[in-house]
Amino acid sequence: MRRSLAALLAATGLALVACQDATVPSPDSPNFAQGAAAADRYIVVFQDDVTDVPGLARSLAAAHSSTPDFVYQHALKGFAAVLSDRAVAALEADPRVSYVERDQPVYVVAQTLPWGIDRIDADISSTKAGDGTGAVTNVNVYIIDTGADAKHTDLNVVNHVNFAGGPNRDCHGHGTHVAGTVAAKDNDQDVVGVVPGAPITGVKVLNCGGSGTTSGVIKGVDWVTANAAKPAVANMSLGGGASQSLDDAVKNSANSGVFYAIAAGNSGDDACNYSPARAGTHDGVMTLAATDQNDQEPSWSNFGNCVDLWAPGVSILSTKKGGGTTTLSGTSMASPHGAGTGALYLSSSTGASPATVENQLKTDAVSTGTTSKDGRAIKLVYAGNY
Repeated sequence: MRRSLAALLAATGLALVACQDATVPSPDSPNFAQGAAAADRYIVVFQDDVTDVPGLARSLAAAHSSTPDFVYQHALKGFAAVLSDRAVAALEADPRVSYVERDQPVYVVAQTLPWGIDRIDADISSTKAGDGTGAVTNVNVYIIDTGADAKHTDLNVVNHVNFAGGPNRDCHGHGTHVAGTVAAKDNDQDVVGVVPGAPITGVKVLNCGGSGTTSGVIKGVDWVTANAAKPAVANMSLGGGASQSLDDAVKNSANSGVFYAIAAGNSGDDACNYSPARAGTHDGVMTLAATDQNDQEPSWSNFGNCVDLWAPGVSILSTKKGGGTTTLSGTSMASPHGAGTGALYLSSSTGASPATVENQLKTDAVSTGTTSKDGRAIKLVYAGNY
């Protein structure tokens, strides 16, 4: 069914929790400033039966005096481009087009054994994170964020791609912090992650100011879908306004074999009102809310039926851009605990599907005796079994 989401999304700002350094530049980094989404940039999603996606994207854009900023072939079929109102109307009527959605701005939301690693018992898992011996090299981690600092001695960053423009490195810092919670090395330095030493790919979709666009984030998901070495987990410490195209991209990427952990968001609201958090209802996509040291849900953590599990998200110590450590709070800190736990499970069950990973994590989650804002029992991610 073809329909336009432009009117719905025109006034909706999408906030993404961001996530440093570069190794390999992306061949199709954008030539526009992602930080302020062009008022007339749209995401055009094709019907599933379209085969020549690049050709159709170029021809449709050219027919309306434009060129694609991004072409999507894996998580979605379609493109993003600056288009006039007349062009949008024509594309909505084209039988090859499923829907058209206005692009949106996106923004950053916000070796000691960190309390979160201890609370989910990653330190008694098979890797015994924190004893100086654990290392996991057979699961690949993708940080879709501001990137990950490839020069940080506590991170095993093996690749870095850039869909946000500017330098191909984490020049903001949030992604580096997220990456450390997932996979900081067990090397007697700084901190240790849930799945120590796992190979990390930084997928930069937010710029040095911590901002970007939905179209750029989708390009990052599209790249992961096409290039992820399995078994693989992806972390999106993101939260913001509803976007069908972003939700669809994440769901399709999970269907391709990548397990996703996603932040519920920091608005103190129902997570089902935000993307990509609401994609947590899909098999293989896990949305995580935050808890504090007393297993209580902070006032700012989103909640609701789109939340799958909870994880530590208050005063989390992790890796810092440029070296060393820093402390941050948010559901963006909770999500990487889930991503790391999923990676731990995959390290011994390498053939498990994303849906199987999610189901296992839900089965092994522990009851805290506390409740969420909506009355649901809080169940905490538990890594001690893997």
